Amino acid sequence: MTGNKKVTVFRPDRRTFIRLTSSVIGLVSAEARASGQVLKFGLTPVFLNNDIELLGKLKDYLSRQTGREVQLVQRRTYEEITSLLLSGQLTSAWICGYPLVQYAEQLSLVAVPLWHGEPLYSSYLIVPKGRAAADIADLNGDLHAFSDPNSNSGYLVTAALLAERRLRPEQFFRQTIFTYSHRNVVRAVASGLAQSGSVDGYVWEVMASIEPELTAKTAVMRKSELLGFPPVACLASHAESEGVLLIRQALLAMRGDPGGQEVLKLLRLDGFAEEPLQLFSPIAEKMRLIRGLTQ
Repeated sequence: MTGNKKVTVFRPDRRTFIRLTSSVIGLVSAEARASGQVLKFGLTPVFLNNDIELLGKLKDYLSRQTGREVQLVQRRTYEEITSLLLSGQLTSAWICGYPLVQYAEQLSLVAVPLWHGEPLYSSYLIVPKGRAAADIADLNGDLHAFSDPNSNSGYLVTAALLAERRLRPEQFFRQTIFTYSHRNVVRAVASGLAQSGSVDGYVWEVMASIEPELTAKTAVMRKSELLGFPPVACLASHAESEGVLLIRQALLAMRGDPGGQEVLKLLRLDGFAEEPLQLFSPIAEKMRLIRGLTQ
C-alpha cells in the first residue's frame, strides 16, 4: 500500500554537498557569461597605477553592487581602450574628455568623478624644480614629455595653447616623447630626461601626497582652466542597457557605501555624479582649434 511505501532520502555528506554546489554555481556562472551578463569595465592610463589593493577593491565593489561578474580591462593607451569601447567589447570605460568629444556621436556619459567636490580638474605644465620658466614661451626648444596623444591634460591642452599662437608641438619643441602614463611624465621631468611636461593635475596632486620626494623635484609652471574630469562612458547605443544602468547606479552609490568609500579613499575622489555632456564643451573647442591649424 502507498502509506507503507518506504521512501529513500538522499543525504549527501559534506564533501559531496560542496562538490555538487560548486558544480551548480559553475553552471550558473557559465550561463551568465554565455548570456553576456559579465560586465567589462575598461581602465585607461588616467588610472593612477596598477595597485593590486585598489583594483581588487574596485572590482569587489562593482561586482557586489551590480550583482554581476565584473572584469576590469586595462590597456596601455587611451586608443586601445577607446577602440574596445567603440567596438562594443566593453560595457563601459573610464576614459578621458578628449576621446569623449572625438567620438561624441558614438559615446554617452555614464558618470563623472568628483574631485574636491567638483567634476573638474586642470592640466599642469611642469618643469624641473628651480628652473626659471614663467610662460610657455620659455619652453621653446625643450624636449617635452606628453602622456598620450589622446589625452586632454597630457596633450590636447598644451597643443591648443600652442595652436593659439599658430604653432604645432613639433614646431615649438625640439623633441616630444609620449610616456603613456601621467606618472611617467612626472618621472621624466623629475629625472631630467625631459625639460618640461604636460600632466594631469589630479595625478600630480595625488602623487604629491603619496610620493612627495618625486614631485618635489618638479614645479608647476602653469595650471589650465578647470575642465571636465576624465569620465566613465559607454556606447550611446548601449546607454539604456541593463549592464550600463547597473554600472551607473553602482558608481553613483559609491560614496554612500562603506566598500565604495574605501575605493574613493584610495583614489582620493569624493564620488561620482551624473553630468551633462556640455561639461566637456571647452575640451571640444580645444580639439577644433588644433584641427583648424592642421587643415
